[in-house]
Amino acid sequence: MRFVSWNVNGSKSAVRKGLENFIKKNNADVICLQETKSPKDRPILTLPGYDQYWHDARKPGYSGTAVFTKIKPLNVTYGMGIPKHDNEGRVITVEFRNFYLVNVYVPNSKRGLERLPYRTKEWDRDFLQYLKAIEKKKPVIFCGDLNVAHTGIDLSNPKSNVHNHGFTPEERAGFETLLKGGFLDTFREFEKGGGHYTWWSPMANCRKRNIGWRIDYFLISPSLRPRVQASRILCDVMGSDHCPIELTLVEGCAQKKT
Repeated sequence: MRFVSWNVNGSKSAVRKGLENFIKKNNADVICLQETKSPKDRPILTLPGYDQYWHDARKPGYSGTAVFTKIKPLNVTYGMGIPKHDNEGRVITVEFRNFYLVNVYVPNSKRGLERLPYRTKEWDRDFLQYLKAIEKKKPVIFCGDLNVAHTGIDLSNPKSNVHNHGFTPEERAGFETLLKGGFLDTFREFEKGGGHYTWWSPMANCRKRNIGWRIDYFLISPSLRPRVQASRILCDVMGSDHCPIELTLVEGCAQKKT
């Protein structure tokens, strides 16, 4: 069973750049998208075999998430049940037989750090509480753009970015709290070294030079670790300033649609 997560930086733009072709070629069981920015005239994606679930922000052209799945869900919920967070369309939870899958687009603290207090004192706290609440029922996989590089090896220039959004001590502490809560960063279960990134600035030819940040993740409840076969960064896939990431679990985790 394979999962893909991708911040597409606008679903309409991604469709123009070949999103449908990527999904059909990759053929993952579940696709999670972030920053869909879906307006009222959302693009129609022709994806035979996939059910589509979209969570739009109240503000058109902003934020947003989507899940496309070949696996029949037991239930799908939108948000965390907290309006101040849920109005931005940042969370979709898909319940399968043996686990929950949570697709998340974590708020950006912004260049001037004006959203840093909201992000670290409200969102991070409430999101962890939400994850731990549903984890009491069954294990959790959560994925998406978490808008933080965890350690210095997760970005090209850590020293010059210590006080910049995405690498502040407060944001990194929020990520560390997820790990202390028991969740595992699946990529680091396989790769301990640096130089592996999921986002590159569109300026100064950064992607070609691999000057980037790893801010997109798959994290899991520890009970799922024996099922994880691979956690990969698909850095050669173009179409956004982020690239997709992929998680592979052994079979037997969910019931495929018939």
